[in-house]
Amino acid sequence: MTTRRNVMAGAIAAAAVGIAGRSQAQTPVQIRISTAAPPSDFLTKALEQLKTDIDQASVGLNVSVHPASTLFKQGTEVPALQRGNLEMSTMTSFEVAQQVPELGYFNRAYLLRDYDQLRRVFDGPIGEDFRKTVADKMGIQIVATHYLGTRQVNLRQKRDVKGPADLSGVKMRMPAGPEWLLLGRTLGVTPVPLGMPEVYLALKTGTVDGQENPLSILNAAKFYEVSEQIVLTAHMVQPVFFAMAKPIWDGLTAAQKKALGGASLKAAKTGDAARLADEAAVVQALKGRGLTVDAIDVTPFRAAADKIYSDSDLAKQWDPVGLQRAQKA
Repeated sequence: MTTRRNVMAGAIAAAAVGIAGRSQAQTPVQIRISTAAPPSDFLTKALEQLKTDIDQASVGLNVSVHPASTLFKQGTEVPALQRGNLEMSTMTSFEVAQQVPELGYFNRAYLLRDYDQLRRVFDGPIGEDFRKTVADKMGIQIVATHYLGTRQVNLRQKRDVKGPADLSGVKMRMPAGPEWLLLGRTLGVTPVPLGMPEVYLALKTGTVDGQENPLSILNAAKFYEVSEQIVLTAHMVQPVFFAMAKPIWDGLTAAQKKALGGASLKAAKTGDAARLADEAAVVQALKGRGLTVDAIDVTPFRAAADKIYSDSDLAKQWDPVGLQRAQKA
């Protein structure tokens, strides 16, 4: 009798475990993506496409996109990934350098010439090494690299700008972080750290005199309403990474990794094409809105960048071999 009861108890326990296992398997993995990009920007649109593709793949992933820092404040996403409080974010190379200083050269003004060089760097061996280092040292998996755009200077009041000296004293909104402040020095400005959601009002009230961003982001955020001038300094061709907490990535099934990786690469590629097309047209659109757009000789800015980085203790932490590889790519 005892044996029979034990067998029955074991069968019931096994059935309960089976039911619980099936229930757990049917529970979708939540993937919340936090980004500072406004809803109308190509980065957010790319992430929305990623969500759509994952929804259609039906692989047990529940993706939600949270633009304009509505879920996590800009600058707090990476620690949230590492603490296990967030699944995905759009991470920049500046955030990487805060924890892995030897990779700070990716934040150097005038490192890359154009989009094609960016793709050669991040789609080749340099990018492979970069992703491995980030995974090993930060516990973050880079799933795809997206083109954020080429950063330009935007001023609320017009001035004659030929070089960094002409921007002396200009309060320029920049993201927080030592490498951003160093980049600001190459432009000649006084950097003022502010999150993206605060920039429009800061420009409108004169809290800052300008900001620097890719023109497509400037356009999407409607900074043209509170600005008079664009100066085409082209000081940074910038990537942004679809980044995931590595423990979450490692816990996905092979099918989920394949679907998420494929959807991320597709979204990044589609977003790149849309942004490049927009960058080709946005100058005329901004001129049509009454802004002055000045194409300048950036040689003085490049010279300032060379001097400031060569004298910087921060830049001395960079991997010199990696820097040369990226510059020559």
